[in-house]
Amino acid sequence: MTQWLTPDERAAWVGLAALLERLPGVLETQLRRDSDLTHFEYWVLAMLSESPEGTLRMSQVATFTSATLPRLSHVVTRLEGRGLVRRSACPTDSRATNLSLTEDGWRTVVEAAPGHVENVRSNIIDVLTPEQLAQLEAISLSILTRVAPEWVEALQRTARPTAG
Repeated sequence: MTQWLTPDERAAWVGLAALLERLPGVLETQLRRDSDLTHFEYWVLAMLSESPEGTLRMSQVATFTSATLPRLSHVVTRLEGRGLVRRSACPTDSRATNLSLTEDGWRTVVEAAPGHVENVRSNIIDVLTPEQLAQLEAISLSILTRVAPEWVEALQRTARPTAG
C-alpha cells in the first residue's frame, strides 16, 4: 500500500522539485552567456582542475558527473575540439582512458570560475543563513548517501580541501 505524502512532506518535495527544475537553467544561462560553456562542460573542467595534475580517468569523471560514458565521450569530443581537454591511455590500466585539462582548458575554467561562483553565491549561498547552509549540506549528503553514495566521499574531500 502506498504511503502518500503528508501535506508537510508534499510541500517540501514540491519545493525541492521546483528547485531541481529551475536551478540548472540559472546556472547554465550564466555560463553560456559569459564563458560559452554548458554547466556540464564547466563541471567536467572544474573537476579536472581540482584533480592531481589535472587528470582523471574517464570512468571517474562519468561517475562524478552522473553521466553515461557515451554522453561523457560526446561532451569530451566537443571539449577536445576546442582544445580544452585531451584523452590519453592510462599508464597503469590499459583498459582505461585518462582525461586531462590542457593549458587552454585551465585558462578557460579559471576565467569562468569567478562568474560562476558569483552566480552561485547570489542565487544560493547569500540567500541562506549560516544555519540553513549547514542544513543544506547535511540534507544534500543524506540524500546523496541514498541515491549516489559514490559521490559522498568525493564531495567531502573536495568541498573542504585541506590547507597545504
